[in-house]
Amino acid sequence: MKTLVQTTRHHAERRPDHPAVLCEGRSLTYDGLHRESNRVAHALRAAGLAPGDRVAYLGKESEHYYEILFGCAKSGTVLVPVNWRLTAPEVSHILQDSGTRLLFVEEEFAAAVESEPETVVHLGSLEGWRAPHPHHDTQFEATPDTPVAQLYTSGTTGLPKGVVLAHRSFFAIRDALASEGLDWIDWRAGDIALIGIPGFHIGGLWWATQNLNAGTTVVALRAFAARQAVDLIRDLGITTACLVPAMLRMMLTEPGAGAEDFTTLRKTVYGGSPISEALLEESLAVLDCEFAQIYGLTETGNTAVCLPPAAHVPGSPLMQAAGRPYPGVRTKVIDGDGRALPPGTVGEVCLATPAHMVEYWGLPDKTAETLVDGWIHTGDAGYVDEDGYLFIRDRIKDAVLVAGENVYPAEIENVLESHPGVAEAVVVGAPDERWGEYVHAFVVPTAGQQPRPRDLHAFLVPQLASFKLPARYEFIDRVPRNPSGKILRRELRDRFWGDSARKVN
Repeated sequence: MKTLVQTTRHHAERRPDHPAVLCEGRSLTYDGLHRESNRVAHALRAAGLAPGDRVAYLGKESEHYYEILFGCAKSGTVLVPVNWRLTAPEVSHILQDSGTRLLFVEEEFAAAVESEPETVVHLGSLEGWRAPHPHHDTQFEATPDTPVAQLYTSGTTGLPKGVVLAHRSFFAIRDALASEGLDWIDWRAGDIALIGIPGFHIGGLWWATQNLNAGTTVVALRAFAARQAVDLIRDLGITTACLVPAMLRMMLTEPGAGAEDFTTLRKTVYGGSPISEALLEESLAVLDCEFAQIYGLTETGNTAVCLPPAAHVPGSPLMQAAGRPYPGVRTKVIDGDGRALPPGTVGEVCLATPAHMVEYWGLPDKTAETLVDGWIHTGDAGYVDEDGYLFIRDRIKDAVLVAGENVYPAEIENVLESHPGVAEAVVVGAPDERWGEYVHAFVVPTAGQQPRPRDLHAFLVPQLASFKLPARYEFIDRVPRNPSGKILRRELRDRFWGDSARKVN
């Protein structure tokens, strides 16, 4: 298989009665997924949509999301999943920017749609909308380069951009692993996979398609809840999961949750944000399964680099690495002038992957800045060691400039989070008249503890250079995050910089 058009057809022929999607006690077989997505495809065509037209989905996870995903693939239309936690103006930006012609929406989110597209289908009436249409295959056949999804970046800085992805983005990495016989991430007959990451995020969409391409069963959470996730893993015998570190933390701290709840898990794939070594070690101990860390961006079609299970050895320096590129994926680190840097030198990380995006929708200049001669310029600061392992130090735009020295927040955060009194830490740069910027640390204390700033300072002094030490500490109840688990660092940083056009001192 090379396209999502072929996926449901393939499995409907070979395993028609095998569950494809489980959600809230409902089960959709591969034959059902094939037939209902065919109906969606025919209904989209009957509504006047042509290949290349945009179809938006505003709702929580369910089997309907996947029927619509494959229906778009089979009609040649492009699915635009919309974050249901967005405000009405943010939703309007996505619908208008994408030129959405038809919107699928759940009733509870209908109020967020300020300006409706040509056609609106409420998910509660989906069955009646598609029922009159045939369940046989459409005549549309995609190529690996045909666009199939348009996902909007999280919007942590500026207006979200639409990242256009082709069918190849959902096949390239699996094919690369198979070509070398690698099981860094694998899909086995009988697997039941938990989708912890929402489908409007590339991690959730990629993980779901990998499992459906492999013919396994996916368990769709309407929205992530730690108690529900733990119960489902135990009760359904879930074998694999894709999560972000914040989700791992929530499951491990869920009252009553213990190792006995995770006995069927064989592999957990995690990514989306850095993970502390302490959290990873606890996850290894309690979940007692293989772990694979993935690194990539929406622009790279999700994962481009992986830290395989064999490298997850507590105490190993590799536990700080993002991983190694998959076969056929290349990495390089460049300086501000675009020159390649030697191993061990921090610069901007660039990735060349066959899964890379087609473009930023309607933004040719931004596309040209990010996708250069096949290389995605990530905006992340990191280095590659002599063995080819990639280490991420931070977002370049989040670097703090202290007296001419670049300070990378992730380094300070990792050390702070190893303090027993610190549950989470976020470091940002704030303007300082003397030094240009100073390091400001937001700290979430461990439950039942309240460390003092001088205690944290004394803890950091032997571990960090003096210019990296936070000048101020601020204790907060929680770290702001977007639905995919990424820290909204800009939300914290903007408190110091306000509406200043230049946010570097």
